[in-house]
Amino acid sequence: MILLISIAAFIFTLLGGLFALKFRDKLHLILGFSAGAVVGVAFFDLIPESLELAGATYESGTIMAIVALGFIAYMILDRLFVMHHHTDDDHDHEHHHKGNLGAGSLSFHSFLDGIGIGLAFQVSNTLGIVVAAAVLAHDFSDGINTVSMILRNGGTRRQAMKWLVMDACAPVLGVLSTLFFTVSEGTLGIILSLFSGFFLYIGASDLLPESHHNHPTIWTTVATIAGLATMFVAITLAGI
Repeated sequence: MILLISIAAFIFTLLGGLFALKFRDKLHLILGFSAGAVVGVAFFDLIPESLELAGATYESGTIMAIVALGFIAYMILDRLFVMHHHTDDDHDHEHHHKGNLGAGSLSFHSFLDGIGIGLAFQVSNTLGIVVAAAVLAHDFSDGINTVSMILRNGGTRRQAMKWLVMDACAPVLGVLSTLFFTVSEGTLGIILSLFSGFFLYIGASDLLPESHHNHPTIWTTVATIAGLATMFVAITLAGI
């Protein structure tokens, strides 16, 4: 069962990324959708899950402070790249680093998704299937988001494919890693809350502004709302 779910996670992520590559000429709409999807994952999946997992150990205010810390930490990393690459000659290099940072965060999130699946199966098969359904519900968007981060920052198709394959392999590696260790629910909840902050920054401060840059805002706004709605529906259905 775990093997089949790992393969499904790989395929869903890969299909999402290939979709983004195929419709690259509609990148502003894909970026708008990705912005909504990334923010939606934070609001509808990561934050509620972190509160549920870590709620028995930490106060909700503490957990939300970790979310804010994640937002601030990612912002500082993002600004450091700008500070160190402020000349015209370094402009492409700056965007390359930002794309890698964003895609790396998304890939690590996928790795944590895999860990979540593996740990859930350690509790029971029923819980494992529920968690796996939630992960598969947004794996397609994970692929879109990863490719979007690279293309949005001037990356090539080859670079996007490299990160897409890495993101697709990440949940599989996460599942396999749980064969060798266990993590407390409280610790996993704190990790998820930190990544909630990362995703809020990526969506609101990076993907969203770029999605409507030099493009009519009405359709990118619709795409962003569609991304949010898609994540809400997918995560809600997966949790039923």
